[in-house]
Amino acid sequence: MSKHVAIVGGGVVGLATAYALVREGHEVSLCDSHAQVAQETSFANGGQLSYRYVSPLADAGVPFKALAWMLQGDAAPLKFHLRLEPRQWRWCLSFLAACRSSVNRRNTGHLLRLALHSQQVLAQWRAQDGLGDFAWRSNGKLVVYRNAASLRQAAGKLSEAAGQRLLDAAQCLALEPALEGMGGQLAGGIYSADDEVADCLRFCQVLEQRLQASGRYRRLGGRPATGFEQASGRIRALRLGDESIAADAFVLAAGNRSAGLARSLGLHLPIYPLKGYSLTLPLAQDAIAPEVSVTDFDHKVVYARLDRQFRVAAMVDIGARDAHPSARRLSALRRLGERTFPHAGDYRQAEAWAGLRPCTPQGTPLLGATALSNLWLNSGHGSLGFTLACASGQILSELISGRASPISLEGLSLPQCHSR
Repeated sequence: MSKHVAIVGGGVVGLATAYALVREGHEVSLCDSHAQVAQETSFANGGQLSYRYVSPLADAGVPFKALAWMLQGDAAPLKFHLRLEPRQWRWCLSFLAACRSSVNRRNTGHLLRLALHSQQVLAQWRAQDGLGDFAWRSNGKLVVYRNAASLRQAAGKLSEAAGQRLLDAAQCLALEPALEGMGGQLAGGIYSADDEVADCLRFCQVLEQRLQASGRYRRLGGRPATGFEQASGRIRALRLGDESIAADAFVLAAGNRSAGLARSLGLHLPIYPLKGYSLTLPLAQDAIAPEVSVTDFDHKVVYARLDRQFRVAAMVDIGARDAHPSARRLSALRRLGERTFPHAGDYRQAEAWAGLRPCTPQGTPLLGATALSNLWLNSGHGSLGFTLACASGQILSELISGRASPISLEGLSLPQCHSR
């Protein structure tokens, strides 16, 4: 039976949820605080559809590494800004508790299950619906290591079943000659041949074009959600200022804003914003830039070729007050890019961006049911929002339609809730 579903959030997760629901025959009203789609975290992310490299940030040794990173100044992969706010300290304590090898392995398994399903869903949408024109390529992903000890540790977690291969330095250079700029610093890498790349902003724009053409979609742009009306354990309506939108079901897919909206309903979502940065530069006519997606593990920088553009993304700032780009952090990122791929293009022409990734301490999203019978969650995807969006949206569509999730949601939902 067709339902009317109201979704809060106009990024890639909200739009993928809307698209899955409309494909199912439901009516969707999407509330977005911006006039255009994907104006926050989805605007200029890393561009990698990293289906097989999904290890959360929380892992054994990370707290000690973070202390060393602090000494690297503006080039540090992680910076911590102390705030006198209980929310930050609760999140950080939970994050520290998750920095164990056993917890990381468990959460990596949960994320891998969701990511591989997401790849299948996107392939289905591309094949059946002809989705295109968003710089999609199946080009593989190479995680390179400058430190031999880090490479050995990663090799111990390698999953041949997931299509990962260990490469030495010579094999990395044979696979991707553009890495020659790293010189003798390259220890080796882990290659996933079936990973992909795409432009998240363009993907969101393509989805909305299809949604608008469906006749079952209404966009409420430039109108931030301010709360809910509830009664008898259900949501009756979504409030947009003085206006109320009634619906049969409601989905919170608003990234960092999901936590505040849920709090008004008595729900605690352990989501905290972690700031990240990117540069997007036009590729030079004679560019020497990687064809495969590259992740520099030791510097925590990702590189992706998006048609005639080159995306460089990196860094985690914990405790940033807003998404305003830091000139010093961006300068450091520019220097890292120039040293690694100096002939990709003119880094002075790069478009700078910063965004607040909605992260849980465990690194796993919150997906599925809540204590309110018609309120559903699709938030907290962190840096993997684009990678996980299609599966997350499809799963929500199945659940709202009254069917079971196609994959187990163990470790992917609020602890006290189980998908119905």
